[in-house]
Amino acid sequence: MIVYIMLILIIGIISFVLTYRELGRSDPNYREKSRSHLKFLSMIYLVAIIGSVIALVTYMSVA
Repeated sequence: MIVYIMLILIIGIISFVLTYRELGRSDPNYREKSRSHLKFLSMIYLVAIIGSVIALVTYMSVA
């Protein structure tokens, strides 16, 4: 079960890092305008990772 939890965490962290890297590439002023969007996106990633871990633990404990 630890392997699955680590896999979820790794995928979530990689997706966040790749999103953050792409933040300023399309428009030079986009980075300055999008601080609130980045915070919101970070919260979505955090909720998705935590929710995935909770769902996995719940599924593994029932099965």
